[in-house]
Amino acid sequence: MITIPKLLGPDELQHITQRLAAEKFVDGGETATGRAREVKHNLQMPMDGDATKELDHLIRQAMDRHAVFMAAALPLHIVPLRFSRYEPGMTYGWHTDNPVMVGVARQAVRTDLACTIFLSDPAGYAGGELALRTPLGIVRIKLAAGDAVLYPATSVHQVDPVTQGVRTVAVTWIQSLVGGSDQRQLLMDLFEATRDLAMRDPMAPELERLGAVRHNLLRLWGQT
Repeated sequence: MITIPKLLGPDELQHITQRLAAEKFVDGGETATGRAREVKHNLQMPMDGDATKELDHLIRQAMDRHAVFMAAALPLHIVPLRFSRYEPGMTYGWHTDNPVMVGVARQAVRTDLACTIFLSDPAGYAGGELALRTPLGIVRIKLAAGDAVLYPATSVHQVDPVTQGVRTVAVTWIQSLVGGSDQRQLLMDLFEATRDLAMRDPMAPELERLGAVRHNLLRLWGQT
């Protein structure tokens, strides 16, 4: 589980917020399958609408240029984003995401990672935390508008009921170049170590070696 700070900048976030405020949302249960349909109680922007496609493109561009997101996710395929709205009383109960979803051009996408992008000021709503069951217990996540969280799509998770205000998010799923979570974590550790060393000493001779190790591990583990 990795937090992606400031995936969206202030101008992007303002544009998205204004665009969403002018759009009509429909029953989110229409895109759920199996047990998820029984526990999903939210609103969602139509998947085939012009606004959805525009905002999907905008956020995908933000992902592409965000170094932490790219290093953590190592995306091969990304499912088109869904924009969800939770009003008081709405929730998405405990569930696990589908192992395969439909990507661009009807392509099958294995869901290694899920990504939630928070679009609402957390002070503007109560409840609505993203809750994940982990070996250490339930972890609840509620981030600033524009921040995102990456977490295993294999996890059992829910959105806690919203009790006040409105929670708006964008969600997507990612097939990574590296399917193993342990391998992705090692690559992320190398990325962070290299970044931290570069901040302390941009000319450190170890930087080239660390970068080569990470690149060669990605060649070894990457699946295209």
